[in-house]
Order: sequence, then C-alpha cells, then structure tokens
Amino acid sequence: MNETNCDFSPMKQQLSKGIQHITNELQYSLEILDNENCCLLGKLEEIKNKMIQIESVASSFYLNCYLSAFTEKYEDLSICVERLSARRHGALIVVQRNDSLDLLIQKGTDIRAALTPALLEAIFYPGNPLHDGAVLIRGNQIVSAANVLPLTTAVIIGKKLGTRHRAALGLSELCDALVLVVSEETGKVSFAQEGKLHPIATAQSIH
Repeated sequence: MNETNCDFSPMKQQLSKGIQHITNELQYSLEILDNENCCLLGKLEEIKNKMIQIESVASSFYLNCYLSAFTEKYEDLSICVERLSARRHGALIVVQRNDSLDLLIQKGTDIRAALTPALLEAIFYPGNPLHDGAVLIRGNQIVSAANVLPLTTAVIIGKKLGTRHRAALGLSELCDALVLVVSEETGKVSFAQEGKLHPIATAQSIH
C-alpha cells in the first residue's frame, strides 16, 4: 500500500488547465505593463485570486496522492471530509504514515473498526463525547478517537488559528503523519504536513 498513485486524471487536468490559464494571464499582464495608459493593479488582483483557487485544487490533488499510498480508504476520507465541511462539523483526522505516533500523541478511546464515512461522521457529530479530540487512522482502520495532539508553538503571521489547526501543525512538525482539519466556524478544510497548513478544495469532490 506504499506505492503512490498520482493519476487522479480529472483533477490533474483541472490543475493543468488552471496553471496554463494563469500563465496566459501573466503574459497578458506584461503587455498591459508596456501600455502607459493602462493600470495593472486590477489584473494582478484577479490573478492573485485565481492563484488561491489553483493552490486549493493542487493541495487536494497532492493530498490524495499522499493518502493513497497509506490507505485504500482515501476516497471514503474524501467523502467524509466533504460532508463534515458542508455541515460545519469540526474534525481532526490523523493518517499515520511511516513514523510511529505512540510517543507523540496522548491516546484516547480505542475504536479498532473499519474506516467508513458514516463512522467518522458519527464520531465528529457535535455533542458526541469523542468529537473534540483527534481520530487516528492506520491503514484502513480507525484505531482510536479523542486523541490529544501536541500543539505548535510557531507564530503564524497574519493567521488566527484555533486549537484543531494548532494541533494539526504541532503533530506534523514532529512526524510524517498527514493531519486533516475541518473548521467548525467556516467549514473550510486543510491538511497539515511537515509543519505547513494547506487549504484543500471542497467545492468539488476531492477524490
């Protein structure tokens, strides 16, 4: 299960078209710059917004590449994250990769059940006693829930991060785990890897 599958052709094509479009827009901007009667600021703002959209699609694409090497249930994770995002149910999901997490997290409640969207959604349903902690996934199994993760001490300039996001970053700084976060306030989805937080697209399916 450790062979990375980075085909995901529809998303790859979307990403390729988006990058090509941005390239064309940048070329056109150079032409505008040569015209003293035109202002480039509006066009740059438009390009910046498109770059943010492309970043989100790219993050979704690479997230699936990373997940598919360590769990065959990456499509179920995608479905679950979409639903949690739509309902604005906060979630914190750790996908173990190569590094052991035994000494890095404070263990919660054993689950030891097959990974399914329905079970994950039930765990993170508001009011469920397990919904505040992190779920640990190893392979195709939900190992445990209500786990406590180490919080990052890094200062993120220009961003106000909640506890879930700080926990996702904190664990990802210490190991190679992928940590998915669904914001309770906005429904936005991100994943943490190697101490960095990446937004992922939820306007369309990420699988």
